[in-house]
Amino acid sequence: MMWRLVLALLCLPMLAAANGSAAAGADGRAAAGSMPAAMSAVTIGSKDFTEAVILGEIARLAANRDGIEAAHRRSLGGTRILWRALVEGEIDAYAEYTGTLAHELLRDVPTDAGIHLLRARLRELGIGMSDPLGFDNSYAIGMREDQAQGLGIRDISDLAGHPDIRVALSNEFMDRVDGWPGLKAAYRLPMDARGMDHALAYRALASGAVDAIDLYTTDAEIAHHRLRVLRDDRRYFPSYQAVYLFRLDLGSRAPRFVAALDGLAGTIDAGAMQAMNKAVKIDGEGEAIIAARFLGLDAGAGARGRGSSSGSAMLDHTLQHLALVGISLAFAILLAVPLGVLAARHRRLGQAVLGLTGILQTVPSLALFVFMIPVFGIGALPAIAALFLYSLLPIVRNTHAGLAGIEPSLAESAAALGLSSGARLWRVELPLALRSILAGVKIAAVINVGTATLGALIGAGGYGQPILTGIRLDDIGLIMQGAVPAALLALAMQGVFELIERGLTPRGLRRSPVS
Repeated sequence: MMWRLVLALLCLPMLAAANGSAAAGADGRAAAGSMPAAMSAVTIGSKDFTEAVILGEIARLAANRDGIEAAHRRSLGGTRILWRALVEGEIDAYAEYTGTLAHELLRDVPTDAGIHLLRARLRELGIGMSDPLGFDNSYAIGMREDQAQGLGIRDISDLAGHPDIRVALSNEFMDRVDGWPGLKAAYRLPMDARGMDHALAYRALASGAVDAIDLYTTDAEIAHHRLRVLRDDRRYFPSYQAVYLFRLDLGSRAPRFVAALDGLAGTIDAGAMQAMNKAVKIDGEGEAIIAARFLGLDAGAGARGRGSSSGSAMLDHTLQHLALVGISLAFAILLAVPLGVLAARHRRLGQAVLGLTGILQTVPSLALFVFMIPVFGIGALPAIAALFLYSLLPIVRNTHAGLAGIEPSLAESAAALGLSSGARLWRVELPLALRSILAGVKIAAVINVGTATLGALIGAGGYGQPILTGIRLDDIGLIMQGAVPAALLALAMQGVFELIERGLTPRGLRRSPVS
């Protein structure tokens, strides 16, 4: 009977995730209200800031207008994630900037490379580039107007005379070739900077928690928060003309989509882009609605707008999250329990197993998610792989502890009855260690529920999607739409596994109620 109980335990997470597994990869639908990427002729990606999402929606709706099936996988992460996804064919197009191409992505071209040179180098990689969309969105450094005026700061070079200035910069800018290291050296700035999410940095600046942040020159918050954009008096920052990058095989696979992108060239000036950013971030309109308005389409032609809390969206997020947690946990149980048994029966090998799984647990979760991208691409698979690795340690350690803690006399009695090693394991040792094993599974499940929210950064969807969108839009309500269900799911997981523990633990091994 014991093997049936263990088999039921192994299958439980798979059954819980069965209905959600298909939804885990459909983040384009959940995020943008469009069809799943797998069903679309063209898949468009976008970085995790508002302007990129708007440009992604403009490309998607322009494609739909011309009769092309297209899905938008929004807020997939930073530059490197989108670039890798494009090169490896996970997405077909996304909006980029020429300065980023020259400084960050194509290291073998001059930093002042023009459009023709960039396009020639990209062609060698199988990537095409549209003509510029019509606006330049450069980096800049900004301060509150009143503080900058009080300190007499107008240029970036003026910062050198104020070493106590508190600088907070977007995490990507902190490490870019054209970011903080080069800027600090070019202007000989004495202060250090801290990394911070770009959207949250505006709130920190407005509250006085920091004194200077990096800006995108088309950001709506510049006027809203009355910021002073410091003059780049040494002309450190290059031109960042907005363009669309796309896979060259679209020329034969979806030529009308390439034509649609070409048709957008020169149609968006800086004022129009800043107004669209303001409509989303300040006025609270949805990116798809703004994109539809720009293209002269019916506002209902796009996906759900900002703040949508429809039952369909929540169901999508829930199914995606359950799939991420359930599938990763099921495979972890299948591997971790045998590893725990192996560790308990072979001491030296056991130390190596426990050490290796312990090392995996120390890898920062976001880094582990990104490490999986070269192997599995973007979407649900790399997230499931990362969560699987994170689940191993609690289950292995608790399996090992449960088996190692069995009284030797019980094992000796089983041997005296003539039971084989395998029979002793299934009939005596595993039932006695079951409580400890289930405790490890429960810990892994609860941890995975929280960690799975990071999957949205690589296109896996789940409850992380509204959380990331809420952070980007500075919308507490959207953040709570993801955070609260994730917390409730973690509590539900804990309760379910406690019931399973009680049901699978032999009656004679259950704790007696305290009288």
